[in-house]
Amino acid sequence: MAFAIDEINRNANLLPNVTLGYSLYDNCANLGIGFSAALYLVSGQEEQFILDETCVGTPPVLGIVGDSSSTPSIAISTVLGLYRVPMVSYFATCSCLSDRQKFPSFFRTIPSDTFQVRAMIQILKRFGWTWAGLLISDDDYGLYAARSFQSDFIQSGEGCLAYLEVLPRDSDKAELRRIVDVMKKSTARVVIVFAHQSYMINIMEEVVRQNVTGLQWMTSEAWTAATELQTPHLMPYLAGTLGIAIRRGEIPGLRKFLRQIHPEHHNNSYRNTMVNQFWEYTFQCRFAPPPLGVDAWGALCTGQEDLENVETEFLDISNLRPEYNVYKAVYALAYALDDMLRCEPGRGPFSGHSCGNLKRLEPWQLLYYLEKVNFTTSFGDQVSFDENGDPLPIYDIMNLLPLPDGRPRLQNVGEVKRTAKGEELTIDEDKIFWNFESKKPPRSVCSESCPPGTRMARKKGEPVCCFDCIPCSEGKISNETGWYSVLNIAVCRYMINMYLETVLIFIDSLECSSCPEDFWSSPQRDRCVPKKTEFLSYNEPLGICLTATSLLGTCICAVVLSIFIYHRGTPIVRANNSELSFQILLSLKLCFLCSLLFIGRPRRWTCQLRHAAFGISFVLCVSCILVKTIVVLAVFKASKPGGGASLKWFGILQQRGTVMALTSIQAAICTTWLVSASPTPHKNTQYHNDKIVYECAVGSTVGFAVLLGYIGSLAILSVLIAFIARNLPDTFNEAKLITFSMLIFCAVWVAFVPAYISSPGKYADAVEVFAILASSFGLLVALFGPKCYIILLKPERNTKKAIMGRGTE
Repeated sequence: MAFAIDEINRNANLLPNVTLGYSLYDNCANLGIGFSAALYLVSGQEEQFILDETCVGTPPVLGIVGDSSSTPSIAISTVLGLYRVPMVSYFATCSCLSDRQKFPSFFRTIPSDTFQVRAMIQILKRFGWTWAGLLISDDDYGLYAARSFQSDFIQSGEGCLAYLEVLPRDSDKAELRRIVDVMKKSTARVVIVFAHQSYMINIMEEVVRQNVTGLQWMTSEAWTAATELQTPHLMPYLAGTLGIAIRRGEIPGLRKFLRQIHPEHHNNSYRNTMVNQFWEYTFQCRFAPPPLGVDAWGALCTGQEDLENVETEFLDISNLRPEYNVYKAVYALAYALDDMLRCEPGRGPFSGHSCGNLKRLEPWQLLYYLEKVNFTTSFGDQVSFDENGDPLPIYDIMNLLPLPDGRPRLQNVGEVKRTAKGEELTIDEDKIFWNFESKKPPRSVCSESCPPGTRMARKKGEPVCCFDCIPCSEGKISNETGWYSVLNIAVCRYMINMYLETVLIFIDSLECSSCPEDFWSSPQRDRCVPKKTEFLSYNEPLGICLTATSLLGTCICAVVLSIFIYHRGTPIVRANNSELSFQILLSLKLCFLCSLLFIGRPRRWTCQLRHAAFGISFVLCVSCILVKTIVVLAVFKASKPGGGASLKWFGILQQRGTVMALTSIQAAICTTWLVSASPTPHKNTQYHNDKIVYECAVGSTVGFAVLLGYIGSLAILSVLIAFIARNLPDTFNEAKLITFSMLIFCAVWVAFVPAYISSPGKYADAVEVFAILASSFGLLVALFGPKCYIILLKPERNTKKAIMGRGTE
């Protein structure tokens, strides 16, 4: 601070014709002393002194640089805020000090703990540490840091705390032993500490006593650079520590300034004894004999001692961190004052466009300019304050490295700062020393992330980071490891005891997600794969058998037709209208072929054509049989006296017309069905979850029922008429064959209905194809088998006499 003031006073461009002064107070780490000193300064009760002939009396106080701790800063700034006296702290980081309602005149050149907590979370996230313990000091610094850490760390979904312990102010052995026992028993390998070095010294003594190793320490800026903890006997425990440190800076000319310090230069009426104390400590001498009763130590100081010949921590300027913040704080006040003095009368920011005046300086006037201050240090760092009085946040990341000789060395391994994109972490992992056998970052998780194919299920009664991994159910997958978000409500019921109320909120990435409709989970449940498709295919054994049977029936029809055409002049072919026999064979051929439409992946045209072709083909066949049956009955009635009129009304034209009429009715039914509710391809997933069954939706169940019903009615009518004609006197009575064939036909289709309804997927198509083939073969064999037998094997019976033999008898 003294150097900064001296440098400002020597700067002709900053505060020209104005000389700054300062008063230094040691608060002795005592809130009462620091608070009293601040009140003395702002109340004008400070001791008067004479700087020179032009400056006499109580000096005007521009602002206060300090305090170094959060709790004293809270107390002092609460009072100073009432008078709007600026206070710029260089080491108080409590996030509570960002509240402008409570602390309107507080500023600082060190980032808030809110950013420090986020910086730590970035490091935890970088190394995958989701399970950590937290140690805090029993003061505002520790308690507010714990509150921020609980809120940001857990609520952001980055992880959770295994334990939270408040370090005692004094060396309470029992409490320290209990805390270390908690650390030993916990599975958390990472320990985060928000506490000053005085707290850490006590806890580390107990850690050493119990020989607790294998922990990865993470420290706040309060003790990262504390030399008291950087000792060889603590290296087995603290080596590899990652710490957040105040931004290191360089102050040109500071070393030279420190080398010029001498007691003679500070021997004035202000009785500044600080230099004398430093001199005595550095050279182990004394300026005056000790009081009576006090043992004398060291020789008398002569003033001839030379600082050039000693190396002390005080003269080491290679690691300026809090000192650099003090430097920036002094310059912030100076630049604010300079901006105020450069105000042009009539264009000022105050009432009546007035400007501030050095002789009638009001603290709130300087406060206005301090809020807007913006400058760059010689080290290149920009200094300004946001609306909460906080600086542009930036921290160094330090790593405690043991040297070969056992001495520790603190090395810079990265930085974290706020940018327009958010917190930006830069870290050189190759430089980090890990105090583990693997020389790699430790794993610190309560439960390992669930692998793909499983989901997390929280363990009852345990923290939310502890969970089991349960396999996803069928049809669901999880293909990435993830974390989850939890909502934490931190409730501070007492300033020391803090409770965490946790509500688990599952999001989609935690739950197994269902696969799309046409996909199913893989056996590992880690990805969705296309569902297996099922339909009556030409490539499977069942489809091949049915196809072969259909083609066989078609070929047999063609052979029988060829036989009948070749022997068309024989009596057995010509009997009962050979034209109808040819039509029956052609319709049976169509029946065999239409069954092929039921095989293969359903298409729109196959779905529409299959039932129409099936219905029309079978009606054509059954109507021909019906007409043939009527012809048989009419022929035998005509053979009796007075029965010739029966053939008159049922000749060839009438037979053709009847077949066409009956078939046209079925064609009309099919056309109406296709127009009103056409069958369409349908992907059915109801039968099997992991399969898509391709089938034809009938569209209209009524239309399908009418189609089958019409075929059935014709078949029943044919059976009845054939049954009536079964005992007609003819050696070759075709009515018996028709009766038998139609009974087979009806039996097949009666059995088809329940079998079709109860058969799922492709088996429904297979049942329908089987019914078509079975009924077609039944008709083919029953109607044409005996005739082919006679034609090919018993040609002697293929005569009119043989056929009419019973009638001649």
